[in-house]
Amino acid sequence: MAYPSSLASLQVREAISDALYRCVLGLDTANKHLFDSAFTHDASFDLNGTVMSGLDAITTGCYDSISKLDTTHFMSNVRVDVGAGTPTASMTASALAQHYRSKQGTEPGAPRLLTGSLYSLDLLEDDKDGLWKIKHWKLHLVWAEGDWGILTGK
Repeated sequence: MAYPSSLASLQVREAISDALYRCVLGLDTANKHLFDSAFTHDASFDLNGTVMSGLDAITTGCYDSISKLDTTHFMSNVRVDVGAGTPTASMTASALAQHYRSKQGTEPGAPRLLTGSLYSLDLLEDDKDGLWKIKHWKLHLVWAEGDWGILTGK
């Protein structure tokens, strides 16, 4: 299934939210191009106080491990703040993420890790391709249940 990084029919607020959706869909489908399209090259990702700076660090610290899992991310309570005609925006969202080891997601009783998080993002509109991209993402893990070994490979 193809997942384009640009959707022509989106209004501004939807296009801003789409940066987050591209990111998590890229993780869930192991689509590096889609994941990369969600970030500026100098983006930062603050994961509970561990900060990854730059797209390469975010790829190494996040994409490389999560995209190998059987995983799904669900966003809700998405709120976007953008001024008329401005190239910057902020967004908050709530997230549930379910993680299973590769090829174990459909096995009954397989170990899993379910997390609930709050996201806070700063975004900007890229003047080269017109896509809204994440400049800074702060993820606050609120709760988790299950096997942390899923994420650490143990």
